[in-house]
Amino acid sequence: MEYKSVSTVILEPDMLGHVLENAARIAREHDAHLDVICLGLDLTRPDVYYAGASAMLLQDNLAQARKHAEALEAAARGALRGADFTWSTDAVTAQTATLTGLIAYRTRFSDLVVLPRPYGENRGHEHEAVLEAALFNGEVPVLVLPDGEEIPPRFENVVVAWNDSSEALRACRAALPLLKAAERVCITIIDPPVHGPERSDPGGGLSQWLARHGVRAEVSVLARTLPRISDVLNRHVADKGAGLVVMGAYGHSRFREAIMGGATRHMLEVADVPVLMRH
Repeated sequence: MEYKSVSTVILEPDMLGHVLENAARIAREHDAHLDVICLGLDLTRPDVYYAGASAMLLQDNLAQARKHAEALEAAARGALRGADFTWSTDAVTAQTATLTGLIAYRTRFSDLVVLPRPYGENRGHEHEAVLEAALFNGEVPVLVLPDGEEIPPRFENVVVAWNDSSEALRACRAALPLLKAAERVCITIIDPPVHGPERSDPGGGLSQWLARHGVRAEVSVLARTLPRISDVLNRHVADKGAGLVVMGAYGHSRFREAIMGGATRHMLEVADVPVLMRH
């Protein structure tokens, strides 16, 4: 596959100088069309309005959300003016209850969606909701950007987090254009099961498949020497000097990860490099 349709969702003005620029860099590198969704979100909940609240109040909230979306779109168009690739912008509004369906519908034909880290300072629930809507409902790969980092147009050194799961394999398929352009790819397996189907050759099947696509990858099998698998993975990424992590997203339910924690959520919280995820 190739990346010929790249999307991003802009929720606040400060995303224009980070998320939009990086999404544009990827679109330019892959000669792709960039679709910029400028979102005005009405965060109020109609179900908790006091009795007798008028429709005018609801309309006023939506009008403010629309004004916000149009301001974002005007700024995005100004930032992209003169770009040497095709792009489009659209100002859209939604309430919290309709956000998932909107993002899923608008991203479903994307080859790649570029979004900021959903956790951290100045990150509300809506950022997580946008990410999960693209991953689960839009069923598209998402490239999650670390805060404030300018990513290169091409990733020369990539770590693939492999656990022989369907999610990890989908992530590798989605990342194939980036893996083929990389100079070094490391398939990383942490604490593989001794009785699993790959017990005699961990990562061998993936390595063979990648080789047939022209990707020569090395395999690293690591012991779980830290409490969290994501901690081991992050340390390995730093040791390798990798600029990108490819991994499957949410092997457990989102509810379990939200309550108990998990590799997906922790990687999104602490990763210092972009993470390409696919569910």
